[in-house]
Amino acid sequence: MAELESLETAAEHERILREIESTDTACIGPTLRSVYDGEEHGRFMEKLEARIRNHDREIEKMCNFHYQGFVDSITELLKVRGEAQKLKNQVTDTNRKLQNEGKELIIAMEELKQCRLQQRNISATVDKLTLCLPVLEMYSKLREQMKSKRHYPALKTLEHLEHTYLPQVSHYRFCKIMVDNIPKLREEIKEVSMSDLKDFLESIRKHSDKIGETAMKQAQQQRNLDNIVSQHPRISGGKKSKKEVFTSSDLEVKNTSPMSEQDSGILDVEDEDEDEEVPGAQDLVDFSPVYRCLHIYSVLGARETFESYYRKQRRKQARLVLQPPSNMHETLDGYRKYFNQIVGFFVVEDHILHTTQGLVNRAYIDELWEMALSKTIAALRTHSSYCSDPSLVLDLKNLIVLFADTLQGYGFPVNQLFDMLLEIQDQYSETLLKKWSGVFRNILDSDNYSPIPVTNEEVYKKIVGQFPFQDAELEKQPFPKKFPFSEFVPKVYNQIKEFIYACLKFSEDLHLSSTEVDDMIRKSTNLLLTRTLSNCLQNVIKRKNVGLTELVQIIINTTHLEKSCKFLEEFITNITNVLPETVHTTKLYGTTTFKDARHAAEEEIYTNLNQKIDQFLQLADYDWMAMEPGSKASDYLVDLIGFLRSTFAVFTHLPGDVDVHSTMSGKVAQTACMSACKHLSTSLMQLLLEAEVRQLTLGALQQFNLDVEECER
Repeated sequence: MAELESLETAAEHERILREIESTDTACIGPTLRSVYDGEEHGRFMEKLEARIRNHDREIEKMCNFHYQGFVDSITELLKVRGEAQKLKNQVTDTNRKLQNEGKELIIAMEELKQCRLQQRNISATVDKLTLCLPVLEMYSKLREQMKSKRHYPALKTLEHLEHTYLPQVSHYRFCKIMVDNIPKLREEIKEVSMSDLKDFLESIRKHSDKIGETAMKQAQQQRNLDNIVSQHPRISGGKKSKKEVFTSSDLEVKNTSPMSEQDSGILDVEDEDEDEEVPGAQDLVDFSPVYRCLHIYSVLGARETFESYYRKQRRKQARLVLQPPSNMHETLDGYRKYFNQIVGFFVVEDHILHTTQGLVNRAYIDELWEMALSKTIAALRTHSSYCSDPSLVLDLKNLIVLFADTLQGYGFPVNQLFDMLLEIQDQYSETLLKKWSGVFRNILDSDNYSPIPVTNEEVYKKIVGQFPFQDAELEKQPFPKKFPFSEFVPKVYNQIKEFIYACLKFSEDLHLSSTEVDDMIRKSTNLLLTRTLSNCLQNVIKRKNVGLTELVQIIINTTHLEKSCKFLEEFITNITNVLPETVHTTKLYGTTTFKDARHAAEEEIYTNLNQKIDQFLQLADYDWMAMEPGSKASDYLVDLIGFLRSTFAVFTHLPGDVDVHSTMSGKVAQTACMSACKHLSTSLMQLLLEAEVRQLTLGALQQFNLDVEECER
């Protein structure tokens, strides 16, 4: 087994030695690693040394074999050196003779060479001047164009000079100076064109409100035209969009060519009268600086830089435009100027979008509009919340609708603006409710709470025209006569109708369905009835100085107003064309409002009567120790019964129709009488049971009995 391993090791060492002999030195590393990976290092070194000794012996044998040939070669070289020296001497002698005989020929050839050189130089000079003169002329033309501020032609000349003429004469020093100066000229053109663009942007910023005002005037004219067309459909077969009106052929922008060299700026336009044609929004603007600068930067290969700069500056301007003034909510002009600036900004951007290729794109415009929409809505929410005048809120709504219609004509989505208007509608309703609260208070405070007298037919018809009242018996009575209700009934009824009209005005142009308008009006009217009018009536009823006669008249008035609720329902149905039987239609709560007011008035009557009874009872002065009773009832009780008799006479002589009369006499009078009697009996019993009354005489009880019998009679 040991012998077999020894043979394998010897064979492996032999293979490694062959690889070392045949492998390049640079690649011998892996071979040597295989030696170190083994365990027979000593035996391999012995074999390696034996192989080296063998090669040394072979080298020595080879050198001994070729030594004689080397000696012979040296001997032959020594013989050749002598022959070579002889040949050199002969060549030198021949050259000396040739030089002496060819001197004259060399002189003639040198003169011919100089002539040919001069001729060639003259020809080359002419050729070079022929090439250089156009370069100099072109450069002179370039400087002239730069001096006259014709930058776009100068840029074209510069491109022609650089790529066509200068390469032909690029090795001249003056051309190198020109070449070195070309980047500076380009930068100068870029700076000047950028300066024009900055002036343009500044002018646009200052005149955005004028541009927006013009665009909104056009939108208003288009809306008026659409209304006329819708009323007379035969006049025109179709309607143009606002965008088509703004971009028609007669409103083309002047000087839009990049070759135009006019200065940038906004053209001045005087205010036009209402009946004159409003100029196109784009006619106010000279866009040539933008086009020139765009073309120049495109030629210079810096279009992306220009686009980035333009968008960045316009985005900054957008943020400035979208920042509302702090006092914007005070007047409508503040809102109008704010909207004009926003419209003006986007009119310019829309025109740039459609007249340039890629300076702005739809994604950039949409991003700006999204930002503008969110900031505008936030500003309107904040500032409109300060408005307490419903007229201002209504004017603001109309202005927002015009603002939305204008931008919608340019293709911008405005649904969020109309959604926000629905929020403002709630605020508008609140301002209306506050205003009508004051109106109702004035009406109720100024009313005399007595039936309306009429002396002739004209006054009678006027009141019947203001309030839906029909009574056959009253019509038959001769003049003068009286309506059962006081003046606040027709006034309140008409003010409710005015409130409904005010709500309807806000719903115009909001693109709402008839059902939505009807629902909005009914909800607002319900708030007016159940909250505003109800509170005003309750305040009147609860006033300290209100009399029983006034309370009775309030009961009569609320009864008639309750009956008029069905006419208010019909009124709303007529203006919205939505039948009350329609599903989800909101019902008016006026009946409940007036019933509650009437019940409150009745309770106030009962309370006042009881208070009056208490006041009379405070005058009672019984002598509980009297030995003999008086001959008649107590004075305070006689006065109390007289007061009650006159009070109930008011109830039994109520003016008005049969229903009202029967209601008042049958319910209010009866209930008031029962309440008064019950309160009086309870109070008399309390007099007897007071803790201060410790003993009674028969005479005192007989006097008290007289008073009770007087009450019974």
